[in-house]
Amino acid sequence: MTNPPTGRLVPTPTGPDLILTREFKAGLDDVWASVTEPERSARWYGRWTGEAGPGNIIKVQLAYEEGAPWTEMRIDACEPPHRLAVTGIDDTGAAGWRLEVLLTAAGDRTELRLIHHLDTTEGVGEVGPGWEYYLDMLVAARDGSVQPVFDDYYPSMKNYFEALRP
Repeated sequence: MTNPPTGRLVPTPTGPDLILTREFKAGLDDVWASVTEPERSARWYGRWTGEAGPGNIIKVQLAYEEGAPWTEMRIDACEPPHRLAVTGIDDTGAAGWRLEVLLTAAGDRTELRLIHHLDTTEGVGEVGPGWEYYLDMLVAARDGSVQPVFDDYYPSMKNYFEALRP
């Protein structure tokens, strides 16, 4: 059984943002490491190689996608332990998905906000469930629980995300 979706669409001057949240009973540095250290990101999203740092291109293996393909991402901002922004690079070298992770401390807890900066809301019914799945993979990787199954997210959450469109 999956948790209810947390995604919401927020209009911005540059296009809609899809925002999803999770809260962890852990400190900022620990959650930051789960997102940024290759051996820890491999447990829920995929490992990455390359030199970390703003402006650098890294290669990320999408471990839980069919065929576990590799993709390139440019690190746009890295402000430990609060903010990481990346842009996916497609096969032609053009910029693709723009993603941002923001971490905020609240006592002994850390809130993670994943922001997918969208150009349009087209396809949000497919994208939203995918991010819910990956964030629940992060939860499972951190607490040692059973990994979620993507089929529990899609297509069952598609209507929820489609209903967010204006």
